[in-house]
Amino acid sequence: MTRFIHDLFAKEYLEELLSPIGTVNIGRDVTSEVREIDVYFTPSTAIPEYSETLGLLGKMANTTAIFEPFRNPANVSEICSCLGKLLDVRGELERKFRRENTRYDDTQLPKLWILMPTASKALVDSFNAIPDTENWMQGIYFLGESLRTAIVAIHQLPETPDTLWLRILGKGGVQQRAISQLSALATDDPLRIIALELLYRLQSNLVTDAPQELEPEERELIMAIAPLFQQQIQAAQQQAREEGLERGLERGRQEQQRLILENFLRVRFGELSPKMTVFLSPISKLAAAEFTVLLLAISMLTVDEAGREAAVKLLAESALRMRSPELGAILPAAVTNLLALPVAELTLFVEQLPQLSAEELRDRLGKTPE
Repeated sequence: MTRFIHDLFAKEYLEELLSPIGTVNIGRDVTSEVREIDVYFTPSTAIPEYSETLGLLGKMANTTAIFEPFRNPANVSEICSCLGKLLDVRGELERKFRRENTRYDDTQLPKLWILMPTASKALVDSFNAIPDTENWMQGIYFLGESLRTAIVAIHQLPETPDTLWLRILGKGGVQQRAISQLSALATDDPLRIIALELLYRLQSNLVTDAPQELEPEERELIMAIAPLFQQQIQAAQQQAREEGLERGLERGRQEQQRLILENFLRVRFGELSPKMTVFLSPISKLAAAEFTVLLLAISMLTVDEAGREAAVKLLAESALRMRSPELGAILPAAVTNLLALPVAELTLFVEQLPQLSAEELRDRLGKTPE
């Protein structure tokens, strides 16, 4: 049971970290046998600064990729199964290109990254996998070039900031040390927030779903996660005191997210503009995953007037999407029309958003700006 809990955590974790720079499919089926790929990633939005922040994981995500994470060391059969999925994808692509009468070459084939806590020398040698120290760090073993596959032994990776986001998927002491290193990051760091949210969910699932199955190693993992989450709560409480707010945490996650958003915008852009302030309350109601993705997007903006304006547009877009996801093609026009309102009217409109139907939103905001 605990294996499936850890598998779910690994898939959701990779999805959250990679979604700002591409499309992530979890559980992608291939062939009539329906073999399921854990994580299929297709790069789209190029954000060099964000990819650099992801370190080694960001480098792996420079091209279309398949990620197959294992909680325990994979055996020969499991690695062959991963290779089978890659070959199935190859067959799909070749058939697609033949149907479209376009040329296919192997550079369009995804790279397969088999992530496991460690790998024995015997296992690595059995696949003739070798390191590429000129281009990659230790702990990564590449199969033959045409196979486009690497075995990543997470416990062998150097414990540097570049490998932090992969070591979170490790096991035992390696994973626990990576979790403790998250505490060195700022409490409003978007990646820290994503990792913390998912780690806390992992902790809750382990305690709730399989308390009798927990191994000593998993009990230690739970103990490693708890202080980090407590640190996040204490940071929010401290900010509440510093800002003269006494509402504390009784209002839960929404109040914490509002504080994080307000402080994040203030640190990045200085004083908040009136229009930024208008959106603090509605944005604080976003789901945790959407909230952290929004922070990531804002963190990539330039720190100037153009960046401030782009940040306000992102806030407005998120507020409208949250209220009415079906706005679809009229969303850009709706954002423009919304932000064209004077601040007083904008404030009133945003307060009324929860009561407005999708039809009313279309009528009031859907016209193409002149």
